[in-house]
Amino acid sequence: MSIAVGRASPADTGRLAPLFDRYRVFYGQPSDPVRARAFLDERLRRGESVVLLAELDGQALGFTQLFPSFSSVFTARTWILNDLYVEAAARRRGVGAALLGAAAGFARDTGALRLELETGHDNQAAQALYRRLGWRAYEGTSRFRLPLPERA
Repeated sequence: MSIAVGRASPADTGRLAPLFDRYRVFYGQPSDPVRARAFLDERLRRGESVVLLAELDGQALGFTQLFPSFSSVFTARTWILNDLYVEAAARRRGVGAALLGAAAGFARDTGALRLELETGHDNQAAQALYRRLGWRAYEGTSRFRLPLPERA
């Protein structure tokens, strides 16, 4: 099995949107194919994210979406690996590892200091994959978030 991973363009939105919708459903959101497509299309058209698409024989198997960030302390670019999804039938076949490898290569090629991600405490399968590929939990920090009310 030879998995091809490439950078998606706005022309790929139609193939990516069903995967992105299933990714959102995996994380407890209701299925909304129109919303999924619009979100991806806007990110890609505006250059606000980088999406890497994994395929086998022209069939889309998974994707990862990276968002740019920066470290003020180190005055360097970083990338946030915000989304990683592999179709259920393609899991444990190297697709996730291929996507993570391509993401690391992309980050290196752009001169980034690091690539970051977060995952749920209960997502043991993903954590095992990350550790196997050299990702490390970073200690000494605590993540916080401030929920903002929707604007009228």
